[in-house]
Amino acid sequence: MKNKTKNITLKANAKLYEKFRKYCKERGLIISRQFEIFMENQLKNGERV
Repeated sequence: MKNKTKNITLKANAKLYEKFRKYCKERGLIISRQFEIFMENQLKNGERV
């Protein structure tokens, strides 16, 4: 069975977001998946930002 997804709303610095969006687009990456990977790593490593 496939994992359910959830739509979320985030606030981010506009310039930073545009740079990251461009970075992902150039590399064929999906922004939401990059955020998921970040969350997975944070939980796995117990890091605090």
